[in-house]
Amino acid sequence: MVYSGFAPFRYLKHALNVLRGKYDDPDDPGDINHFQALSSALAATLGMGNISGVAVAIVMGGPGALFWMWVSAFVGMASKFFTCTLAIMYRGKDSKGELQGGPMYVIREGLGKKWIPLAQFFAVAGFLGCLPMFQANQLTEILRDVVLIPAGFVSHSSHFWGDFVLGIIIAGVVSLVIFGGIKRIGEVASKLVPAMVVAYVASVLYIIAIHFDQIPYYFSLIVTDAFSGKAAAGGAVGAIIITGVRRAAFSNEAGIGTAPMAHGAAKTKEPVREGLVAMLGPAIDTLLVCTMTALAILMTGVWKTTNHDGVTLTLNAFQAVMPTFGTIVLMSGVLTFSLSTMFTYSYYGSKCTGFLIGAERQHWYNYFYIFSIVLGAVTSITAAVSFIDGMFALMAIPTIISTLLLAPKVKKAMKEYFKRVAEIEAKERAAA
Repeated sequence: MVYSGFAPFRYLKHALNVLRGKYDDPDDPGDINHFQALSSALAATLGMGNISGVAVAIVMGGPGALFWMWVSAFVGMASKFFTCTLAIMYRGKDSKGELQGGPMYVIREGLGKKWIPLAQFFAVAGFLGCLPMFQANQLTEILRDVVLIPAGFVSHSSHFWGDFVLGIIIAGVVSLVIFGGIKRIGEVASKLVPAMVVAYVASVLYIIAIHFDQIPYYFSLIVTDAFSGKAAAGGAVGAIIITGVRRAAFSNEAGIGTAPMAHGAAKTKEPVREGLVAMLGPAIDTLLVCTMTALAILMTGVWKTTNHDGVTLTLNAFQAVMPTFGTIVLMSGVLTFSLSTMFTYSYYGSKCTGFLIGAERQHWYNYFYIFSIVLGAVTSITAAVSFIDGMFALMAIPTIISTLLLAPKVKKAMKEYFKRVAEIEAKERAAA
């Protein structure tokens, strides 16, 4: 962030113009436009990390964990700018000769063949890290708690077979989309995600508006608890920082290496443009949606009065203010976000598979992927979170190493691009 001179942040308006298609060229190389690329990346990040992951962070690290999620998001905006600029700058061809983006291609094309083991390391970690166990687990949990248990189909103590059936149903729905590839995923995500984000944020803003007078107190609590740790178990500040960074990494995936695979498919010849679009992800995901969710949980007081964690805690917050409507909105949000995340994660995992064993065989991954949905539905939330955290940590190692080594290339391209933008804007002002 410091190395870039905070330049990406100063071109926020230009990034929004790129996003709305002002500079789109259908003849540019790639598969999807800027908006679809961001929607596909957000489809993976705007998911259970925002609804369930925030609840897990508050339970594990107290309100102060959100502060460290904010810090991670600001840094993440810069790292996402760099990683996704590189994803376009160093696109490579797979075994079918098709243009691809992502850390494994950045490493191979940008650093050279001697670095291929590092690229393979990322692909193996991505193969496992992109499995949808957490999303399947949390979607199953809320469907069980809201639908199956009240209807008497299963009980709190005995719900394995109910979870198993739900896992089969979810796997069937996901199958209908993921076998269509990134174009179908981009089309579905660009329709589902924006509408649901608006509905979800509007509902959370309603909860916040009802408790408007408490906003200063809870913002103060978030900041003070980030350094004191009084509200967290054991009062360990270091544990709160780790919790916040973990949940932010899971939420916005900045620096992990998944988003560059979606942004690497964008139709553009300008790497910096896609980097600017990509940096909007952590702002929308963590600074906006995660903060809204956290305030809803804190203001309603459910974080102090229940032993629930994950998605059920967020559901309790919605039910406390909007008993019926809140349940419907959250159910819709969980369904949309978790499914859209699973759509995009399958694309990420298949690309990692294609890099390892050939693009003509990458569709094999989807069969393993579908099986993992059923596995995630019947496993515990602790196991699901631990598995994904471990894989994300492994994915971040090659992503960050390659980004640091190639950062000078991005900085040079950034200076040249922003110089051209300034010249074009000057001409437009003169013409006006």
